[in-house]
Amino acid sequence: MSRIVLCYPVEGRHIDMIRRAAPGDEIVDAGQERIAEALFDADLFCGHAKVPVPWDEVVSRGRLEWIQSSAAGLDHCLVPAVIDSEIVVSSASGLFADQVAEQTLALIFGLYRRLQVFLDQQHRREFERRPTWDVHGKTIGIVGLGGNGRRIAELLAPLGNRMLAVDWFPEERPAFVESLWGIDRLDDLLAQSDLVILGVPLNEHTHHLLDGARLDRMRRGAVLINVARGPVVDEAALIERLESGHLAGAGLDVTEIEPLPTTSRLWELPNVLITPHVGAQSRSRVDDSTKLFCVNLVRRRQGKPLLNRVDKRLGFPEPSVRARSLAALREEYDRHFG
Repeated sequence: MSRIVLCYPVEGRHIDMIRRAAPGDEIVDAGQERIAEALFDADLFCGHAKVPVPWDEVVSRGRLEWIQSSAAGLDHCLVPAVIDSEIVVSSASGLFADQVAEQTLALIFGLYRRLQVFLDQQHRREFERRPTWDVHGKTIGIVGLGGNGRRIAELLAPLGNRMLAVDWFPEERPAFVESLWGIDRLDDLLAQSDLVILGVPLNEHTHHLLDGARLDRMRRGAVLINVARGPVVDEAALIERLESGHLAGAGLDVTEIEPLPTTSRLWELPNVLITPHVGAQSRSRVDDSTKLFCVNLVRRRQGKPLLNRVDKRLGFPEPSVRARSLAALREEYDRHFG
């Protein structure tokens, strides 16, 4: 019998779903309040701890076998001790691609149609026309063509946009992307793109991936959208490029420090849209996270590859084990559980 520890906002019906997938196992809903302590006696962990966890001590305990993250990003658990251990890690990569894509579009259109300017006018009851920008016909560069990046590209390509992308696994180029390059071509992508969208995880390779030098390689007047993780961008360098006019604007669902400090100059910039890390929010998020965990519990018991098992050095799953779509996940869950 295994002890399964949960730390995401489950209800009784979600625990019942997990119990069907893991009959006989003990299930503990630790929540954020008890997760740091409960992990010491966990065999399996599903969730996302948003409080400090003594990972070094948990790993040294030698009991934890598998982490199923309820998020796509794994910076909350992929610390050196976990990376160097035998603990298997799988993510929710791609599960919320529709929602992240919607958030990306909201940020893009909000910036390009100058909604922040018009909302400010609305609050002052001013009815004044001001210039707007066009989204159609742009060269758009996507950094990280995983589940989120592909869905974003799929939605933007029909607007007559030229789509470029870089990825650590430049394989299976979709028809709606003109060029898919390795990450070594990032500078080329930045130099050619009017709009750059970040969709990469946070790890040792991507921390400040867009530093001052790379931001300078972006076209003057380009726009940056970050729906990945805040520290992927050197925020101080970004502010300087926004204030100087080198970059025309930025849409940020994530920031280097969250919550964004009230003292940050980002709050004051008229060419910045900020949302509080809500890109993956969905009414069905907990249901679908639970279905992923249940499917992987069955796969683990049957000796099959886990969906979204990550390369712990990179922090994301290789294409061969990536969950292809939310529809495919739900179909697999229904095959097992009806």
